[in-house]
Amino acid sequence: MDKIARSLPQTLGPRATTGLAVFTGYLLLIRSLRYLRRNRKHAQYPYKTREDFSKMTGEHAWEIVRYCLSLEFPFISIKSLNFALFRTYGIPSISKLLCQTQQLSNEEFASRRYADTNILITEFLSHSPTSLRANSAIARMNYLHGRYQKVGKISNDDMMFTLALFVVEVEKWIRLYEWRSLTPMEICAFGTHWKAIGDVMGIQWDDLTHGPNDFKDGLEFFEDIKEWSEAYEKSYMVPDKWNHQLAEETAKILMINAPSSFHPYAKQVIIAMMDDRLRKAMIYDPPPPIYPRAISFIIELRKLVLRHLFPPRPYYLRFTSIAETPDPVTGRIYTTQYEGEPWYTKPTFMERYSLLSWYRWMLGLPFPDGKRFKPEGFSHFEVGPEKLEGHGVRECEETRDRLMASKRGGCPFEFK
Repeated sequence: MDKIARSLPQTLGPRATTGLAVFTGYLLLIRSLRYLRRNRKHAQYPYKTREDFSKMTGEHAWEIVRYCLSLEFPFISIKSLNFALFRTYGIPSISKLLCQTQQLSNEEFASRRYADTNILITEFLSHSPTSLRANSAIARMNYLHGRYQKVGKISNDDMMFTLALFVVEVEKWIRLYEWRSLTPMEICAFGTHWKAIGDVMGIQWDDLTHGPNDFKDGLEFFEDIKEWSEAYEKSYMVPDKWNHQLAEETAKILMINAPSSFHPYAKQVIIAMMDDRLRKAMIYDPPPPIYPRAISFIIELRKLVLRHLFPPRPYYLRFTSIAETPDPVTGRIYTTQYEGEPWYTKPTFMERYSLLSWYRWMLGLPFPDGKRFKPEGFSHFEVGPEKLEGHGVRECEETRDRLMASKRGGCPFEFK
């Protein structure tokens, strides 16, 4: 072996040897850069041991979550959040309500309802728990949910299961599909952040192993809610016509950018991303074997390329789907990314004449033309079904003001 190593440079020649050295150096550089930011982020916070996790503040948890979502794993994180929402449709009590309100089961309303849900979730993931924007989004979400909670159409279990998926699915998708897994400190941050969100949503944790006031830290909360959600799925994620109806409408939104001739194949990709339990609950047949195999190959290839060939995403390219600052004149906020229809997207020159807009125009799909889909942007207390625009503003303002006064940036486990 030593003889082969010594003879390799002579065999390859000077140019090839130099190229090999440069490539090896590049691989080492990328690996060091990939983990440098993670290590610096961990050194920045005083949470070095499991004992320290119990002191993690809501503000620090949000900072860590935001760094993971916008810089470390933006693509998979966003897809996992979308899929977490999709997974809730496998519970008949949830899908039935959404179908009966027609907000997601009716093509006329589905795209806006999908956009509005993403907006509210993104706002309290993208902004500090002490910020006006995060607390305004939570206040509006509580108002929209509260109308159905008061009449018993949304149960505590439904709320807790939905929140659980936003914690569990993100960790799972990053572990399975990204270039590295979340660290214990990062998982603790996700658990801490979502525990604080659940508290202000009024979710009761009595059914969790350590609930409601005995969680050691965000990591223990994550472990508890993961265990509970798995048991809940086994009991309640069952085949139902409402699940299927909702899955069909959501699939249309997810496939909207694909030419109609590709829709049958795109739909098989969506089905292939489901595990057996969810697929059966949605009443879909198993996909042809080639689809899961192809997806697995692409995911593994992407992991290798990111880990060894791509430098980490720079801060100036951090992912965001909503403008970070409101319009200075109107105070309204614009979306910068959209899935189905371009709701709340400002029709700037770049948006109207981007390659994506030209592509969508050629397919006969909606693009930011400035005439439809509220191009003036959104205000938090207008988000929701069209029939509720202008409703509940005072109630939302009161809730937001209470949240602002509650100093939500503290540790949600300080009762210990």
